[in-house]
Amino acid sequence: MSSKGYKYMSLAGRDFREKTENQITDEFTSILKDGVHGMCFSPYLEHQKPGDKISDKQIIDKIKIIKPYTKWIRIFSTTDGNERIAKIAHDFGLKTLVGAWIGKDHDKNLDEIRSVVDIAKAGYADIVAVGNEVMLREDVSEELLINYIDMVKSQISGVPVGYVDAYYEFGDRPKISEVCDVILANCYPFWEGCSLEHSLLYMKDMFRRATKAANGKKVIISETGWPNIGTKFWGAVPSRENAVKYFINTYNWAKEDNIEIFYFSTFDEAWKVEDEGDVGAYWGLWDKNGNHKYALESMISEVNSDTRE
Repeated sequence: MSSKGYKYMSLAGRDFREKTENQITDEFTSILKDGVHGMCFSPYLEHQKPGDKISDKQIIDKIKIIKPYTKWIRIFSTTDGNERIAKIAHDFGLKTLVGAWIGKDHDKNLDEIRSVVDIAKAGYADIVAVGNEVMLREDVSEELLINYIDMVKSQISGVPVGYVDAYYEFGDRPKISEVCDVILANCYPFWEGCSLEHSLLYMKDMFRRATKAANGKKVIISETGWPNIGTKFWGAVPSRENAVKYFINTYNWAKEDNIEIFYFSTFDEAWKVEDEGDVGAYWGLWDKNGNHKYALESMISEVNSDTRE
């Protein structure tokens, strides 16, 4: 078949070989300008980390920056000020995937659960996630996590309840998949050392495995992304070029196959260096000061102007 006029991208993604850097940046900017399904929301300022109290002002300031470019945001916690993010996001017309953070502290977990239930009952959660990568970190037992999920499901209605973890955990733990209304799978070719050239194929297989484990339930990619600075991880190399290409391939595939994806992340986060090494601070589409890292400023200014009118 002739490639002339062929409208679908290849299994491996866009062929960038004959594209200039400006053309690639232009394509990235066009996708961002059109808006994506969802983004993982980082509320913290440069000097903050999880556990610190966050203010309404910093939440509002950051949501104003990202609002033109996404329909949903994902929230990771419902305490220490994070419980106000969902209402503020709804006030700005955004939908929310609201997460109760589950860790080793049982009393803190119960606080998160009570808060996420209150948020859902108030109408500010469109999807609820009970825990993020809890099995991956081995913070609690599988049985206790299922009890937490059931606890939330018993108190709210009309809102899908799921759990977020690495895609393969759902196949390894069918009891968790069974109790979830929706499967929320984190898919990171980068963290499995995959080169940029093969990363889209790799992510498609991650999604396929999560879909198989879901057994007919909806699967959402709750996190994926690529850092632009830091030490390479096996074949995965952080760079501006690779981050932009990964974003383009991700959202062209999402559009073509109708996949709902939450991109990680909105803003660079310095606190993540402690757990993830030097790459941890550079996953954002915006830098720590709220400046676009990759987009053409002329097109972005046009979007910002439209939202002010």
